[in-house]
Amino acid sequence: MLAAMARRRLAEVAEKVGVSEATVSRVLNGKAGVSEDTRQAVLTALDVLGYERPTQLRGERNRLVGLVLPELQNPIFPAFADVVGNVLAQRGFTPVLCTKTAGGVAESEYVELLLDQHVSGVVFAGGLYAQADASHEHYERMRRRKLPAVLVNAAVDGLGFPGVSCDDAVAAEQCFRHLHALGHRRIGMVLGTSDHMPSRRKLAALRAAAAQAGVPVPDQAIEYTMFTVEGGQAAAGRLIERGYTGLVCASDPIAIGAIRAVKRRGLSVPGDVSIIGFDDSAFMTAIDPPLTTIRQPIEAMGRAAVEILAAQIGGGTVPLEELLFEPELVVRGSTAPPPAA
Repeated sequence: MLAAMARRRLAEVAEKVGVSEATVSRVLNGKAGVSEDTRQAVLTALDVLGYERPTQLRGERNRLVGLVLPELQNPIFPAFADVVGNVLAQRGFTPVLCTKTAGGVAESEYVELLLDQHVSGVVFAGGLYAQADASHEHYERMRRRKLPAVLVNAAVDGLGFPGVSCDDAVAAEQCFRHLHALGHRRIGMVLGTSDHMPSRRKLAALRAAAAQAGVPVPDQAIEYTMFTVEGGQAAAGRLIERGYTGLVCASDPIAIGAIRAVKRRGLSVPGDVSIIGFDDSAFMTAIDPPLTTIRQPIEAMGRAAVEILAAQIGGGTVPLEELLFEPELVVRGSTAPPPAA
């Protein structure tokens, strides 16, 4: 029985890679006479087919790279996955997409699965590293295992991994200055949860810019919510009821919800309320009105994340300082001067 299973394993791996069973056997037994590319292909095929590596090979990482995303409903995450996946493929790596869903596999469980698969590294975007109140123990396990990783967008301090981020402070300043120049003085913000690090950065920067301009941004001007259309609609509705005429939103889905909140009150965007989103994800020109938003440089950030990860995998030392990328305010039809008093 065991012999039959071994023969089947050899045959399946050989077919997957396109080599002979003898070649697969040489790799599994650690014998010479096989190129490094073929050897890596055989080991990757073992992982993909769900077979355990031989004991002497289990500590060795393969050419798989985990790409951990919080969701795929927000178009910015598929766009980021596309960039990172293409760059990884160019470097000979195979991305393994891990997407969290409500009631599904948790981020910490994905990390365990990736560790079990001996991946070469992991790229995280929008993970629990950005939430101050979340558990970060699985990042510590990765660090103890010396698994290379890159964190995209603001993380809590002390995790010990390099990061690539859109500059939230610059983004918030751009939003405030745009609304202020249009004449808005009652400016509110709809952010992610209160422990969300990018949201904290945006709030601090907007308040600093507002203070310089002599415009108050009190606590009642701030609402926290989930990164969904529904969350944006509920939170923005509360700010509209308080009389805020310019809303800065922490994501495009939140901004779409804010537009819905305005319209359901019989008001107009931008005639009564101006709204700014964040990301410039797909189809923001197709909504009514087209959304003024902050464009994250996804292409540059994705490429940088892979470059940093590849340097770590290759044994190089990379700085832990966060790389900040400049955002761009894209002005469309959702912002205008406030209504006359």
